[in-house]
Amino acid sequence: MKMTIGLKIIGVSTAALITMIGCNTSTNLSKDAKPTLVEVDVKINPKYSAIEYHDAMPILNKDWLKAPQKFDMPDNCVSNKKESIARGAYIFHNLNGKKAKTKPPKGLSKKLANGKPKQFGNCVACHNIEGAKGAGNIGVDLTNYKEYMIDTKTRDYQFVYQKIADPRIDNPATHMTVNLTNDLFSQSEICDIVSYIVSKK
Repeated sequence: MKMTIGLKIIGVSTAALITMIGCNTSTNLSKDAKPTLVEVDVKINPKYSAIEYHDAMPILNKDWLKAPQKFDMPDNCVSNKKESIARGAYIFHNLNGKKAKTKPPKGLSKKLANGKPKQFGNCVACHNIEGAKGAGNIGVDLTNYKEYMIDTKTRDYQFVYQKIADPRIDNPATHMTVNLTNDLFSQSEICDIVSYIVSKK
């Protein structure tokens, strides 16, 4: 008995468990016996892609992190204005525009200019802060940050701004997101986050 088995490797469409390309001829087939491969005729048919190679570099270049970058905090960055603090709180407590349940404050949108959901910080996943629900404890606890860190001169506003903009400057092994270097947030949005962190809740 002779049987020809056609295979198509790409596309997860295989007619047999023989990982060869093209057309395989087997003999000595019986009801109770497994096929014995005695002849292989490799016929590359343009209809079936043999092996498809994809260039991954465009994806890698898109996702590759830029080199760590140091930033100077803009003048008048830290604000006690309610609008700025509200935007910072929204970014801090929400993952993205698609999952955010409440309306964003003035000056902030759930969508980017191209219509895709805007990515927010979701800082609360790692950092606790006053009034937070379900806060994580992987990162530094930011509760009463101004009182404990700024007023005591342990840290300053520039440190907080840089930490959010690109935390790799003082910690190359950080797990924090790289926000300004990677264009995830704008300078003004980072100022809003800083303003929220150091605000009186």
